[in-house]
Amino acid sequence: MRPQKKNQSVFEYKMVIVTRSDLSLSAGKLAAQVSHAAVDCALLTKKNKSEWFSKWRREGAKKVVVKVDNLDDFLPLKEKAEKLGICTSIISDAGHTEIPEGTQTVLGIGPAPSNLIDQVTGELSLL
Repeated sequence: MRPQKKNQSVFEYKMVIVTRSDLSLSAGKLAAQVSHAAVDCALLTKKNKSEWFSKWRREGAKKVVVKVDNLDDFLPLKEKAEKLGICTSIISDAGHTEIPEGTQTVLGIGPAPSNLIDQVTGELSLL
């Protein structure tokens, strides 16, 4: 383990948002979908895992955005996270702008302890 630099934060909690590479979303649309997932997951965790939520917020509410190839990659991640007791949320688009109604765009995971989230998303590439 590397020694920690002075004033460097160590995040024990984080949220991860998983995006789909197969959707051609504009930057604004993708940002909105990621935001929906972040808000939804934060509220779910505040309700169901309030201690995790409080610690995550106190640390600065770290969020990481990663990518998978397609929708088929979402479901195993969601299932694994839920088996570990982590709140999840798949965002389905309303279909008013760029993509058809019901398109599942992003998967939010957490916030939760980083060591648990890493078991689910640790191998995924950053967006």
